[in-house]
Amino acid sequence: MNGYNEKSHFDDEPQPGSFVRAFDAFPKSKPQYVTRTSGGGKWTVVMTVISCILLWSELARWWRGEETHTFAVEKGVSHSMQINLDIVVKMKCKDLHVNVQDAAGDRILAASRLQEDATNWGQWVDAKGVHRLGRDSQGRVVTGSGWHDEGFGEEHVHDIVAMGRKRARWAKTPRLWGAEADSCRIYGSLDLNKVQGDFHITARGHGYAEAGQHLDHSAFNFSHVISELSFGPYYPSLVNPLDRTINLAETHFYKFQYFMSVVPTIYSVQRGSGSAPAERTIFTNQYAVTEQSHEISERFVPGLFFKYDIEPILLHIEERRDGFLTFAVKIINILSGVVVACHWSFTLSEWLREVVGRRRRKQSEGVIGAKGDYDD
Repeated sequence: MNGYNEKSHFDDEPQPGSFVRAFDAFPKSKPQYVTRTSGGGKWTVVMTVISCILLWSELARWWRGEETHTFAVEKGVSHSMQINLDIVVKMKCKDLHVNVQDAAGDRILAASRLQEDATNWGQWVDAKGVHRLGRDSQGRVVTGSGWHDEGFGEEHVHDIVAMGRKRARWAKTPRLWGAEADSCRIYGSLDLNKVQGDFHITARGHGYAEAGQHLDHSAFNFSHVISELSFGPYYPSLVNPLDRTINLAETHFYKFQYFMSVVPTIYSVQRGSGSAPAERTIFTNQYAVTEQSHEISERFVPGLFFKYDIEPILLHIEERRDGFLTFAVKIINILSGVVVACHWSFTLSEWLREVVGRRRRKQSEGVIGAKGDYDD
């Protein structure tokens, strides 16, 4: 009677045999007892926007990983080190001497261990990306800041490791196609003593006393293009400070000097946290370089001089990335926190709204034209 349904009254009671239902920690409200408000809809939109922003931020952080840089004294005893170079000098190959002399007193005739190909200077100076040391291809000073292909700053460690795992191959020398061979390409890898040394390219008959091996001074031109100069295993994809650099000699007697500080470096990528071993690791060397080039008198030896020194420290650059389960737990925690925070904010806003409404109603009591308790 009067819309009273006796069956609905008994539906609120637990059904016989439903013992587990008594332990329900998530009680539900029937749809007829739920009221949707505009305030709740606004807070739902705010909750959705905040959740999307935090979710995207956490996903980007997880994808980039966390990089750590650790310095330590290099342990163990090292004996040799590999140097990789690809240089084009604007002189004929027969007029050049390539030698290495280190602090141990050894002199290595590098020309016998490297490959020399005759080439034309015009095939290299117009190549895309060739730049002067410290400047880009447009001649602008390189500061190291600004936007790069991989974002601001250096590349990510996982990209460096992935590129380093590619098979190393030296590019072929371009064919002359009838052009004059006025330059020499010197390239390859060379094993040296892991001590301070000097790698230099000089003219025939200059720098070392050799009978009958004197080159006319008018043939000197030590303008050069450095396509590759690195230490350690050859990774063509890793970019070093002197890679793709051009320098022009203003006179016949010109001396180019590069002073390099070599730092052994390990790049590693680790999945998950804790003491889990690194999944991928490559060992290489980085170096900082300073150039001192100037014209000299005929009493000195012109040429290219690469002076390198080995630093006694080891740089370990490691990228860590949480496992998928850890990442999922963090996402759940973030979303749960947003839901709880928005729920409390909604409850507080509704309470404030109710308090303000009560004060307004009290102020309107007794005013002519105000609606009071007459309807009661």
